[in-house]
This record gives sequence, C-alpha cells and structure tokens, in this order.
Amino acid sequence: MKRRTYIAALGTVALSFAATPALASDAYPTKPVKIIVGFQAGGPTDVVARLVAKALQDELKGAFIVENRPGATSNIASEMVAAAPPDGHTLLLAAAPLAMNKFVFPKQKFDPITSFEPISKVSSAPGVFAVSPKLPVKTFQEFLKLTKQKPGELSYGTTGAGGTQHMATLRLEQLAGIQMLHVPYSGGSGVLNDLIAGVVDVAFMTSTGAMPNLEAGKVRPLAVAGPQRLPGIPDVPTFSEVGLPGMVSDSWNALLAPAGTPKHIIDKLAAAINKAVKSDEFKKTLIPQGAVLIGNSPEQFKTELRAEVAHWAEQFKKFNVEK
Repeated sequence: MKRRTYIAALGTVALSFAATPALASDAYPTKPVKIIVGFQAGGPTDVVARLVAKALQDELKGAFIVENRPGATSNIASEMVAAAPPDGHTLLLAAAPLAMNKFVFPKQKFDPITSFEPISKVSSAPGVFAVSPKLPVKTFQEFLKLTKQKPGELSYGTTGAGGTQHMATLRLEQLAGIQMLHVPYSGGSGVLNDLIAGVVDVAFMTSTGAMPNLEAGKVRPLAVAGPQRLPGIPDVPTFSEVGLPGMVSDSWNALLAPAGTPKHIIDKLAAAINKAVKSDEFKKTLIPQGAVLIGNSPEQFKTELRAEVAHWAEQFKKFNVEK
C-alpha cells in the first residue's frame, strides 16, 4: 500500500510540473503593452485609444501605453504593428482608413486582412459636415446655393487623399451635384485649425473628439451623416432631413494585433473590450459625442472588415481616387 501511495504521489507531482509551463505561457501581459495610434494626440481615435488603454490596464492588470505614430493616413502605425512580434504586446488602435489605404498606397507593406488578427470593433461615430464660421451660410441649403454659384471655388479640408473625410466629401459632391477644391492635411488638428480660421471653407468632422468645437460654435455644423441627430448638437439635422438620405459616413475605431498572435490573447483582449464598452466611463465619454459602442467578437469584426475592404474597392474604382 505504501509503495502504491508513493508512486501515485510521484505521478501527481509530475503532472503538476507538466502543467506549469502551459500555465506560464498563458500569462498575459508579461510586460508593458504598446497601443499604437496612427493619428495625432487629441484626435478622435486618440480619445478612444486612451479609454481603451485604461480599461485594459484595469481589467488585465498590466501596463498599456498609447503611442502616437501619425503619418501616411495611419499607414506608418499599421506597418509598425504588422511587423511587430505576434505576442500581444504591440497592438493597433485603428480607424476606418485601415480598410481603405491599400487602394491609395498600392505599395504598402501590409494587408488589412492577412497582416492582423482582429480583436474587436470598439465604437463608431458619424461624420458631421461643418463650415468655417467665416463662411456666410447658416444652413445646408444656403451652403448648396453658394457652392453652386461658385463651382470649384469653395475648399474642403481632409486628413489626406483616400481617407474617410475625403471619400465622404466625394460622395457629397456626387449626391448634391456640386464641386469643391480638395485641400489635404497631415492630421485632423490641421484641418480643424484652418477651418476655424477660414483657411478652408468646409470639412467633415468625426463627432468623437470634435464635439467641444461644434458645441462651442468654433465651427458651424450643418448636417449629420448618421441615422439620427446628435445629443450635443440637437438642432443640427441629418442629411436625410435635408434631402440627401444616401449621404452616410461614419468613422470606426477597433483593436487589432499582428497576425499570428495566439488565440487565447486575442480572446482575453476581446472580452476586456466587450466589458469596457458597457462601462459608465465609456458611455459618459463617447455617447454624448454621438458614438455607438460596439465591442463585438474577433470573428464578427473579421467578417465586417472583409466586407468593408470589398466595399471600398468598389468605391475607389468608382471615384478614381489617386494619391
């Protein structure tokens, strides 16, 4: 009996040692995690990234640090994350241009589908069409009248050719039968500053991040490119209400990891995001700015991303956009 007991004890010890490496390999994070953002600090994507970083830090008990790497319509950040080790310690907080940039930068060194492991779409927010306070129009109808009187003279600012703002404005020109002059910038703050100053006449703003300036009247919002009016600017109609129901534009933010990142890490991050979007902090920060909180699964986000890339392939061909 004693001999059998001894052998059984040895077996138990052996099993516990065999299990230890597996448990250790599942530990995450094991060092600070960088969340790379392809846009300037203070912009709408940066706002979401910092909320995400704090939520992940609180939930997963590790350090999550936001690092801004703006440039090339977020391609610099995307390329950096695509090339990072697939261990979950370098993540990408992406925006809608991720699905669009391959049609603007055909030589980019990554693919939006194959270079990343989708984790979760965090939120989306509608575009708001705004004009400089120096432009003598107060309604969308007045803007249309002025633009048609001066075809090609009014200017619109964007964060670059092929970006969300640019494609939304091309869509608006098509639907409204107008023509304006495109002025690309390297970041959203440049667009906003020059819109306030009257250097450019109009621009699509993402409601998340731009709401304080919209509410304060530093720029004049004329229409919302979403399904409903926004709480912060309730007097501003939707495009449907001004007669352009097809004018819809939103900007989403999502978390991704390099391709090959282990599934248990992806699932752990996705679960944390799903919990975070239900929190009071996310709700009180983003919902008043018109954001829709999502927090979907990796599989759902992957399906949506594939569909969006296919959609933009058609749109870029239609508008013949070139960098």
